[in-house]
Amino acid sequence: MGDAPESASTVQSVDRAVTIMEILARAGEAGVTEISGELGVHKSTAFRLVAALERRGLVEQVEGRGKYRLGMGLLRLAGATTARLDVVQEARPITRKLAADTGETVNVAVLADRSALYLDQVAGSSALQSHNWVGQHIPLHATANGKVLLLGLDGQRQGELLGRLQAYTESTITTRDRLRKELVQVREQGYAVAVDELEIGLAAIAAPIHNAHGDVIASMSVSGPTFRLTQERIDQIIPPLVEAAAEVSHRLGWGHR
Repeated sequence: MGDAPESASTVQSVDRAVTIMEILARAGEAGVTEISGELGVHKSTAFRLVAALERRGLVEQVEGRGKYRLGMGLLRLAGATTARLDVVQEARPITRKLAADTGETVNVAVLADRSALYLDQVAGSSALQSHNWVGQHIPLHATANGKVLLLGLDGQRQGELLGRLQAYTESTITTRDRLRKELVQVREQGYAVAVDELEIGLAAIAAPIHNAHGDVIASMSVSGPTFRLTQERIDQIIPPLVEAAAEVSHRLGWGHR
């Protein structure tokens, strides 16, 4: 209960900051006096908000005019969104075919904060009433997609992202040493497998999607219940999955001369 006033104040500040960017988008540029007038706040409050946005590169001062305009930091944020949209758009026809060929659910995931974020999903014919993973965050250490996405990070960054390795089942990897060994194997073979590691009865195989620079920017997976995805079936799915992920990478410029 004691946090309520602070939370309300934080939300109000965020709302005002977004309004400032909308004002600058509309007007092109504006001074603190104009901004405070539109917000209905004191000039000192408007200045603090503008200064916070300026520190993040979201607004910038117009030289010698005492006014502000939208900053280049917005392009960085928009670029990240565009890159994700590119992955989904380029992958969609390939994930549809893979889902049709395997009969299982195909997902595309990216790294987001300390987890894997599902961007897109195509359900195969066998996946009746498949769980919708789109928009959900899943742990990196307990999933095939997560293991693949960890390949795109150096050891230090991996350590920063991975806190305590929570156990979801008895099969979950819970030690850093075992996870490191697993990632070495994933890198060598070009795909990751997770069976009963996040949920009992759930199996998944994932392969990396690279950008034009060869960086791992996303992961493509095939998942389904373990009664269908037996070891034999997993072995059958691995080649077309790896090929499908490589095709998306190729469409994004990887391997082009």
